[in-house]
Parts: sequence; C-alpha cells; structure tokens
Amino acid sequence: MTRSSQLIAYCATGLAAALAHYGVLIALVSGAGWRPLIATLLGFVAGGVVSYGLNRRFTFESSRNHLDAGWRFGVIAAAGFVATGLLMAFFNEHLGWNYVLCQILITLIVMVLTFTGHKFWSFAEAR
Repeated sequence: MTRSSQLIAYCATGLAAALAHYGVLIALVSGAGWRPLIATLLGFVAGGVVSYGLNRRFTFESSRNHLDAGWRFGVIAAAGFVATGLLMAFFNEHLGWNYVLCQILITLIVMVLTFTGHKFWSFAEAR
C-alpha cells in the first residue's frame, strides 16, 4: 500500500473511531452531565475498539497475529489514552476551553502520535 493510500485509510478508519469517541463523549457530557475528562476517556476506549479492527484490516494489512498486534496496539493506545486525559485536563479544566473544541485539537495531536506508533510498531510486518 502506498504511503498516501495508507494515510487516507487511516483517516477514514479514524473518522469511524472518532464518531464512536465523540458520540460517547457528547452523550455523557450533554446527556448525562458527566465531566468531559471522564467522558472523553470512556469515548477513547469506544473509539479504540473500532480503531483496532479497522486499522488491522484496512490501513496496515498486518500479517501479525492478533495476540502480537493486540498487545502492541494496547501499548500505543494506552499512551494515547494518557495523552488524551492529560490534554483534556489541561485545555478544558485548567484553561476552561469548550470540551468539543478541546477534543478536536486533542484528536489531531493524538492521531499523529498513534499513526506513527501503529505503522512502525503495532502493525509492522513480523520478522
């Protein structure tokens, strides 16, 4: 797969994962009155489940077995989870920015970091 088609596939699967993430985030904040920090972390988990399946199949076409790719994906996802929490706490709770705008910025930052980690480690071809 070419680098540009891989990036397009990553963005498309990222959109599906973001819809899951934002859906949980907005439903919990607007619908249930939860704090954005907790809601975004639960949304991150929902998006992560969507992301793993789609990225393994369509973006990286990994030959790694699920056990090997899965734990690697989990490590990168854990780093993204921590970054998401820290950034939401800073932008929303410390600076007082709107939680949806915060999440848009956080999504862009975390997307770059996780793409790199998944491409070169999680789903890299097994040796």
